[in-house]
Amino acid sequence: MRNSFACKVCGFLHDSRPWGETGHEPSFEICSCCGVEFGYEDATPLAAQTYRSNWIKQGCPWFEPGRRPPAWNLEDQMRENLE
Repeated sequence: MRNSFACKVCGFLHDSRPWGETGHEPSFEICSCCGVEFGYEDATPLAAQTYRSNWIKQGCPWFEPGRRPPAWNLEDQMRENLE
């Protein structure tokens, strides 16, 4: 089950819900990890998959590098938070 605080693109956990209490009201904030704008670039499953694919092709650059955990691993993050 997907964690409601996880980014739909990369699985990074956020302090607030990217898609509101019900999961239907996007915050339009930016993910610290992948840089997706909640409610715009992840509005549909296809949009989230496309954004993820393009982000991975670019080498998974962090939008806010200072928030990257020391031992960060994308595969672990996605497996733990997007299942």
